[in-house]
Amino acid sequence: MAQTPSLPRSLAVSGHTSGDELVLSAADLHDFARGAAFLGTGGGGDPYIGRLMAQNAIREFGHPKIISPEALADDATVAFVAMLGAPTVLNEKAASGADIDLAVTRLAERLGRPIDALMPAEIGGVNSAVPIVAAARLGIPLLNADGMGRAFPEIQMVVMNFEGIRATPFVIVDEHLNSVIVETGSARRAEEFVRSVAINMGLSCIVAGYPMTGAEAKRATVTGTLTEALEIGRAIEAGRKAGDAVGALVRRLSESAIYGHACDLFDGKIVDLRRETTAGFSMGHCRIVSLTDPSRTMDIQFQNENLVALENGAVKAIVPDLITIVDRETAEPIPTEALRYGQRVKVIAAAAPRLLTTPQALEYVHPRCFGLDFDFTPLVKPAD
Repeated sequence: MAQTPSLPRSLAVSGHTSGDELVLSAADLHDFARGAAFLGTGGGGDPYIGRLMAQNAIREFGHPKIISPEALADDATVAFVAMLGAPTVLNEKAASGADIDLAVTRLAERLGRPIDALMPAEIGGVNSAVPIVAAARLGIPLLNADGMGRAFPEIQMVVMNFEGIRATPFVIVDEHLNSVIVETGSARRAEEFVRSVAINMGLSCIVAGYPMTGAEAKRATVTGTLTEALEIGRAIEAGRKAGDAVGALVRRLSESAIYGHACDLFDGKIVDLRRETTAGFSMGHCRIVSLTDPSRTMDIQFQNENLVALENGAVKAIVPDLITIVDRETAEPIPTEALRYGQRVKVIAAAAPRLLTTPQALEYVHPRCFGLDFDFTPLVKPAD
């Protein structure tokens, strides 16, 4: 196994950018994990577990090299690596590291060539951290980009698929280092096969897939999302110190080149919560009642991630736009598996990245793809 040497101390500073490289120090990981949790829209796995995994990998193997997709050679080989399963189970079974190594090496063996760069499938929760672990352990550069600009529950819901890049070969590895390779021409069929395998593996496994060229990675990823997660986390922390964490979060999202608009949808207390693991997903809904007007309620439906926010039955935000529940005082993002009766929360919505709202994308991430009987109504930025 290749080991990445530690960067010179002069470069291992908070959020330092050197040429096309971003350096994430161990200290940055608190802010990064918090920002990724927000972008995970309730899913993607527990960001706390992801942060611990990344911290341990950096401590043992050194800082991973994080580069822009533009730094890739056009003929480079790129793939994503992630944890897959139900968040309620992922929290109980953290990756060992050997499973991450095996998923990447099995994919390289299947392709017959080395992987030149790794990337997150989604910039959400633990799945923003797993590629950091893989890059550090294997000495492979990590792209400052991901496949969604948020988190989605299914593997066909990535920009690479929207742009015609094959999902397979797709490698699945469990905690006992059993591995399965899926080959199919359809990303939707790949999701069906992979989900079935994941259920048999106990709904906690490591996956590697969507092999692509450097040229494809430049056009078919949401770029800059690792930096974005870091900056969102920093904004929340700065807002706490200034006494307005939620306001700071909304302002940062509204200034983002990727998201560009966000709003504070609702302020209230969770009064009802239903959650169960079904068909390989954590599914359910919660109801929030206004703290100032008991006649106002907001219902959030989720499938790993939050899908729709309904105020008294009217759609206020819906996928592919981002919907995240946060603590009303600290703006700490709350994953769906951490929602509890009585929590006082705010619901924040942000506009989806442009690549998620194209006609090709909406074939896979339209509300009806999630079984919702609503059209997609984009979150609109108000006129100045």
